[in-house]
Amino acid sequence: MSAAAATAGASSAGAGDDGNSNGTQLIDLSDKLDKSACYARNEDSRYTWTNLMMGDTRLGCKSDTDEQLILHFAFNEFVKVHSLKFTEYNNGTEPENNPTKILLFVNRNNIGFEDVDDFDPTTTLELTAEDLKQNAETVLLKFVNYQRVNSITIFVEDNNGGAITALGGLKFFGKTVATTNMKEFKKQG
Repeated sequence: MSAAAATAGASSAGAGDDGNSNGTQLIDLSDKLDKSACYARNEDSRYTWTNLMMGDTRLGCKSDTDEQLILHFAFNEFVKVHSLKFTEYNNGTEPENNPTKILLFVNRNNIGFEDVDDFDPTTTLELTAEDLKQNAETVLLKFVNYQRVNSITIFVEDNNGGAITALGGLKFFGKTVATTNMKEFKKQG
């Protein structure tokens, strides 16, 4: 089953939304990440989350001691997230390490492995090997749940049978929300 079919309401998430509502195109939101507030738990120190944003799947991010991995991404302003693009590690050379079950949590900070069961995920994704291919479609999200996103926590719960999980790339696609970036706000007087 593809990720789009597994996501509740995902097939209708883009219905009537051609990515150009309100006169703005969907953009890669990577530039909107507040990298100082992003983190990963159980990541291999040689393959950190920052590699996911480089565009080279040979670098990627790997879990350290088992298949579970938490990736927390904070944005420097509120965004509307339309879709995600997960890419397999090193063009699929380690298919057993591909993530298969991912839970997404919106605007939840400091989630640890001990906390994951305490919150209902915003979305649960079941990914196939095809979903992770470089040229695969993005995974559509139920847009109504991703309208005012300050952060997304990605919990990789399971993989394709490997001892660790490896992911080659990750991109967020959406739009900015018209707000004031408080980090750029200067006190007057």
